[in-house]
Amino acid sequence: MIRVAILGGSGYTGGELLRILAAHPYVEVVYVTSREYAGAPIYFAHPNLRGYYQGLRFEKLVLDKALEADTVFSALPHGVGLETTAKLLESGVQVVDLSADYRLKDPGAYREWYGFEHPYPDLLEKAVYGLPELHRDELPGARLIASPGCNATAAILASAPLVKHRLLATNRIIVDVKAGSSERGSKPSRSSHHPEREGAMRPYSPSGHRHAAEAEQELSRLADGEVRVSLIPHAVSSIRGVLASAHGWLRDGVTGTDVARAYAETYRGQRFIRVIALGKHGTVDPKFVQGSNYADIGYAVEKRVARVTGFAAIDNLVRGAAGQAVQAFNISRGLPEDAGLAYPPLHP
Repeated sequence: MIRVAILGGSGYTGGELLRILAAHPYVEVVYVTSREYAGAPIYFAHPNLRGYYQGLRFEKLVLDKALEADTVFSALPHGVGLETTAKLLESGVQVVDLSADYRLKDPGAYREWYGFEHPYPDLLEKAVYGLPELHRDELPGARLIASPGCNATAAILASAPLVKHRLLATNRIIVDVKAGSSERGSKPSRSSHHPEREGAMRPYSPSGHRHAAEAEQELSRLADGEVRVSLIPHAVSSIRGVLASAHGWLRDGVTGTDVARAYAETYRGQRFIRVIALGKHGTVDPKFVQGSNYADIGYAVEKRVARVTGFAAIDNLVRGAAGQAVQAFNISRGLPEDAGLAYPPLHP
């Protein structure tokens, strides 16, 4: 069994990690940290896990205790776990970091998007961006996995076939994201408070969301040249889910058949991608992937204006966070890719 620790285990992402790993056949969770719930049983923060992890309690973060694990999943807030991740790696522990701390390869991007000078540019070079469909060959044996952001995951998956197969007339993509309230985390704010959020449909970060940096990095890598992404999220009243609509313009002569072929070829054989033909019997909707690690992908062409749109629907807490982190961990350890994740979505 692989001994696993979870840092920051009392939030929504930590709870999903615990839920998924409870059924993982190759993992034993041995240490879970939380400042707020230190000393309390796991179900105090996650009532759905009552009856699981009996005898395991939240503890304060002590580095020596984390070093007893083989793999550490860090669900600490952005910036909080920077030093901890570096120290764990120095001691030989594998880290799957679910924050944004190691996702971007360019240290300067942290100044621009996160407002700090990154202290470990060498680790940024070594980190593997944990999107399996794009980095499968780099994951085996990876010591530091930087798990992608939820909006970035959906934006990249929606756009990747268009970029990879050189179908677009320009190097600019506009991504419209609809996001459920759990994306804001378990700590309430004025904008996420239920009376303010329920029934809402409003944009946020309209001048540029920081997940665009991840999308630009990964799509530029696919294109072997610069791709610019404008990403605008919108708060909607669902609890879970992200729907990304990635808009671009087709090169002259590109047909709907070319687009269909690009999506089919890009995602053929990918365990957690379902490409859906949109129409009477098919739609891309986060409701149909809820609770699962699946990404439902679709596309549409408007011939009149040569507009193409790629769609991606994910559960932001699973495929956009904990589930994708476990999927990448499985690949890195040579385990079945779907270990702990082989279950269908919920419906309704």
